Order: sequence, then C-alpha cells, then structure tokens
Amino acid sequence: MQFQQIAISILAQGGETGHEAPAPLWAEPWVFGVSIFSILLVLMFVAVSYTNLGNRHDAVDEHSDPHRQHPAKHPGLGH
Repeated sequence: MQFQQIAISILAQGGETGHEAPAPLWAEPWVFGVSIFSILLVLMFVAVSYTNLGNRHDAVDEHSDPHRQHPAKHPGLGH
C-alpha cells in the first residue's frame, strides 16, 4: 500500500516522464563504492584491534566484600 502511494505521488509530479536528468555526481560512481568500502575496512580493523584487551593481564579473583548487597538476601528484589 505504501509503495502504491509513493508511486502515484511520483507519477502525479511527473517524475517518470523521462524528461528529467539525473542528479549530477561530483565523482564517478565507483569512487563512492571504493571510499565506503575503505572506510568500513578501517573501522573493522579498529574494532578488531580491541579484541585482545582481555588478554593483557591474568584473571584475578574477585575479593569478597561483606558490605555488598546481593539480590538473594532481599526478598522481593532482584531475580
């Protein structure tokens, strides 16, 4: 239904007559694809570079805090 409304509004404005020229581009179409791909590739390498942060130090056991409140000690709260 939505697509029909969009198509009718475009036809009512005369968009499908073939007389309109496409919008001008400031570069060749392949330049847009290559630049988007390279930006995403750089962002992927940035994200992958953070995957080893958990391996920097040995795991340390959590100390037991007597003042810490646990949901199980309070009925009606927590899980």
